[in-house]
Amino acid sequence: MGIQESGFEGILLVDKPSGITSHNIVDRLRKKLNMKKIGHAGTLDPLATGLMILLIGKATKVSQFLINLDKAYEGIFKLGEETDSQDSDGQVVNKKGLPENLSAEMIEDVMKEFLGDQYQTPPMFSAKKINGVPLYKMARKGKTVDREPRVIRINELSLRGWNSPEGQFYMDCSKGTYVRTVFHDLGQKLGCGGHLTSLRRTKINDFTIEGVPSLEEIETMGSGEFQSLLIPVREAVPAHVF
Repeated sequence: MGIQESGFEGILLVDKPSGITSHNIVDRLRKKLNMKKIGHAGTLDPLATGLMILLIGKATKVSQFLINLDKAYEGIFKLGEETDSQDSDGQVVNKKGLPENLSAEMIEDVMKEFLGDQYQTPPMFSAKKINGVPLYKMARKGKTVDREPRVIRINELSLRGWNSPEGQFYMDCSKGTYVRTVFHDLGQKLGCGGHLTSLRRTKINDFTIEGVPSLEEIETMGSGEFQSLLIPVREAVPAHVF
């Protein structure tokens, strides 16, 4: 259902489905609302689901503040296999047997090594640009280039379940953290390789996923129902930001 009015303004929380890009979400909302001034405050990989912040109208002016907020995730990783994209969307490039004595306690001990401030190198399969070209476009051509590590922070990383070779996790981290890279690196530290198979963003600072509508639900809403979802910028952002 399209909406012919274009005077909407505010912050919209959306539960992103798997299999589409963050830009697809923006495009579909632009079509529904018949307006171009729509942005987002932080991408999710196509594989991932969960909380996204969409900025409607003049709310796009506070994007930088919202992008910088910490984020929380839950998901599943698999040990014993590495992929070129570091997640299950990629091709398996290496397989190794798991250590015979591998236990949940061992995994938890290694997870502790990831806590705090650290440098992380962006993966080749990412939207980060070098000389104006997204890394994933180079990666698809089989190219690998040097990437400058950047500082990230992991506030919490915990194992929520272990059923070999897969584990469930919870993670709270700073903006710009590649979660799939964390589990690629975890597999490296354990000596068997690993990759991310499922990821759901559950929280962005004080915004949580509970009760947030899906993209499909939003697309069927009328004008009044949609308006009721919008959070005024002044309720979500400190006054000094705008």
